[in-house]
Parts: sequence; structure tokens; C-alpha cells
Amino acid sequence: MAEISLCMIVKNEEKNLENCLSSVKDLVDEIVIVDTGSTDRTKEIARKWTDRVYDFEWINDFSAARNASFQYATKDYIFWLDADDVLESKEIEKFKHLKQTLSAKEIDVVYMKYFLPSDKIESHTTRIRMIKRGLSAQWEGIVHEDISVHGEHRYVLSDVIVTHTKDLNTRSEDRRPSRRNLEIYELHIARGHKLSVADMFNYARECSIHKDYPNAIKYFELIRDHPEISLQNNMFIYHKLATCYVLNDQPEKELELTLQSLSLDMPYPAFSCRMGEHFIKTGQLEVAIFWYKTAYMQPLSDSYSFSVADATYHTWLPHQQLAFCYEALGEKDQADFHHRQAEYYKNRLVNHTKKANTPMYSVDR
Repeated sequence: MAEISLCMIVKNEEKNLENCLSSVKDLVDEIVIVDTGSTDRTKEIARKWTDRVYDFEWINDFSAARNASFQYATKDYIFWLDADDVLESKEIEKFKHLKQTLSAKEIDVVYMKYFLPSDKIESHTTRIRMIKRGLSAQWEGIVHEDISVHGEHRYVLSDVIVTHTKDLNTRSEDRRPSRRNLEIYELHIARGHKLSVADMFNYARECSIHKDYPNAIKYFELIRDHPEISLQNNMFIYHKLATCYVLNDQPEKELELTLQSLSLDMPYPAFSCRMGEHFIKTGQLEVAIFWYKTAYMQPLSDSYSFSVADATYHTWLPHQQLAFCYEALGEKDQADFHHRQAEYYKNRLVNHTKKANTPMYSVDR
């Protein structure tokens, strides 16, 4: 059986850390906590779970802190989490099975799905979540950092799902996007730091979140179709660019980017919905119906699980729009069916959110 080090970086996570560690306490053989400057009870809570608590002087670089945390690991594999991540109860048995079957002689890297529920959308991505200690791997990226594994490696895509809880544990009225990440990027830019392609990708995303659409457009355009960008992330860039152009009062670019995206790959659900909207505007409802059906009936390739996939565009939204189209055409039965489908997906999301807001673990040890 493989032995596993859990390595985390934390700062002011007294509200989240206990729940996170409770969920994995029986799964890992060592817990390493690197604190980057907490002023609350984070380190006190951490020391209840481990004596491997270390300080790291914050230098506005998440990768530097994570690389430092990995250096303290002593077990076969290094597993990482953020303080607002948990393993839900049904994932614990999956993780135990993975641990029992994992062999450092055969597997270097373990990918796991990362589930990000909220009361607005559900999305997921797939990330490297565990690596063999001593592997030639480094965290890269100032913010929204990721593990880069150099050279050939053997990997497995695990069925274990890590759940992000931050949005669910915060009241919707209190969810104002933090400017922390944006300010870190702008600090590095002001110092003359040359952003990598990955950093430009993530900086553009931060700009779009904070409604700085001109800068978001600038940096997304710089990396659109770049050879270092995967096809899946390139499709995501086209989608975000189309959105930013509309919000920057340049709606004519939306159709242009949508048509270009269709020349790159199968219809991405967001672009199928955009085509549907275009044909609603032109009054061609039968064509709009074709595109909205494509949005929910055409499954994404498994390769798209490695990029953030917004469930909105292949669940409730196309059904809602199909109901509108069929109502306009006087086809009541079809309209009623798609109304029910839209409500089903919306209710499922609400129910999941309510469930996720319920404390999952006892903090007693």
C-alpha cells in the first residue's frame, strides 16, 4: 500500500481547515501545513492535526509556496488540497481503494476531478492531484498555479472527486470577487515581470471577472490559438472572448468568434447556445431549435474534462430556450417538456447546493 503525504498552503483559513482535514484524516499518512502569514487561528488548528507546520514568507507567488510545501514531504506520494476543499463521504472509499492499489513502480501521477458547485452553476475540471515524490515536477504560475511534470510519466485518471466548498459556505450576498489575484498579477506586471502564456490566460480570466473587459480582451487575444494552449482551453478562450466583446459593446465580434470556433472542433455547448440565440434574433426558430438541441444532446469529449466545463450551456439553458421557441411556434407539448427539463436541472442544482451547505464531518478526534 502506498503512503501519502498531504501538503497544503494556508493563510487565514480558520473557518475551513478543520472541515478539510476531517475529511481526509484517515486517508493520508502525513500532513504538512505551510502557513503563508495567517493572523487568525489557522496555525493553532493545524497543530491539532499535525506537528509538521511551517512558516513561509509570502512573496506574492503561489507556486513558490506550493513548491516549498512539497519539499517537506517524506512519503511515497504527495497529495495536495486547498483548505476549502473536501472529500465527501462517498469519495473516501474510492480514495482508500486507490491507495491500496497505487504502486510507485507503475504510476507517477494521479489525476482527479475537481467539482465546483455553487448556486449559479456547476462546473468541474480535472487536475493533477497526486504525484510521486521525487518526480521531476514543479508548480508553475504566479496565481491559478498548476503542476508541470517534465519528461515522460505514467498516470492514472482516478474516479475520486475533490469538492470545492468556498462558494457554498459563503452567503450569496457576500460573494464579491476578491481582488487579491488581480492585484498580484498587476504587481508583477508593474515590476516588469514577463507573464507566461499560462499567466496571461489566468490574468485575462481575472480581468473578465472584475469587468475589466478591455484588458481581458487584450490578453485573451494575445494567447488565442497559441501553440502552448490546448484545444480545450483555446475553445474556452473563444467563449470568454465572445462574452467580453459583448460586454465591451462590441457584439458583432460574438458571431465572428462563434463561427471561428466551429471551424476548430465539435460544437462547444456555449457556442451552440450562441448560434441558437443568433437564429432567434433573426426569427429562424427552427434553426435555433437545431442548435439548442445540439447544445444538450451532443456530449463533450472526455478530453474536455481537463478544462472547466460550465454545465449551464448543456443543461437548463438550452431547455429554457427550446421552451421559448416551441411556445412561439405554438407547439405546447414540446414547450411544456422543455420547461420541465429546465426546471429539473435548476432544482437539481439548488438541491445539491443545499446539501453541500450542510456540515459533512464531525470535528471531534
